[in-house]
Amino acid sequence: MEQTERRVRSELLEEGRVLRIVLAAGKGNVIDRRAIADLREGLADAGSAPALRAVLLDHEGPHFSFGASVEEHAPGEVETMLPAFHALARELLALDLPILAAVRGLCLGGGLELAALAERIFAAPGARFGQPEITLGVFAPIGSLLLPRLVGAAHATELLLTGRTIEAEEAQRMGLVAELAPDPAAAALTWARTHLVDKSASSLRFATRAARAHWIGAFDVALGSLESAYLSELMATRDAREGIAAFLEKRDPVWADPS
Repeated sequence: MEQTERRVRSELLEEGRVLRIVLAAGKGNVIDRRAIADLREGLADAGSAPALRAVLLDHEGPHFSFGASVEEHAPGEVETMLPAFHALARELLALDLPILAAVRGLCLGGGLELAALAERIFAAPGARFGQPEITLGVFAPIGSLLLPRLVGAAHATELLLTGRTIEAEEAQRMGLVAELAPDPAAAALTWARTHLVDKSASSLRFATRAARAHWIGAFDVALGSLESAYLSELMATRDAREGIAAFLEKRDPVWADPS
């Protein structure tokens, strides 16, 4: 059987109290089906690890992630990729553990959706964030649900409708980024060491679940609705298919205005 290189690695830090999940998917850390499967596998044992107090999402290379694979947004591929990515988000939140994210470089599309699941994002100065899906003729289901909670409706709407990329400093002013640090992973670990690792592991899970209680139920229902609309309605439109095809063919899209 052919062996495939894993696109994610995981390690336990702080005497088993912090699970560090590292995207290591090559240039741009593109989140494809293989990376999603590896991320889910990296989380699989976390729920039964009684000492865990936090999950740290980190990455190799200069960029957190260019986003989900555009190739796998195409018809015939997205029907598998998108539900798997949403299952990953649900499984990560279901751990009832505080999530931290360390971001350097670009954090775009599905990469930002993954980071937005975190309670706190630590970013290097100069890191850049964006939801550019609209420029491909599609939208970001998770980003559409989480960004309004993180940065407010006005900022979220602008980011989602324009696809604009923002610098870490602006992201911090908006409330998306909690802390700027030259080494965001080290800053995240310092924060976890200071605020989380000395807490009761079981009580911290109850507290995390309680802190998310006001939004997570609505998130789960709405995510299912948006996923269905994406797959059955959006992907039936000419422009969604055109946007993905244009990107892959390295040309400008030609949109068809409704008659």
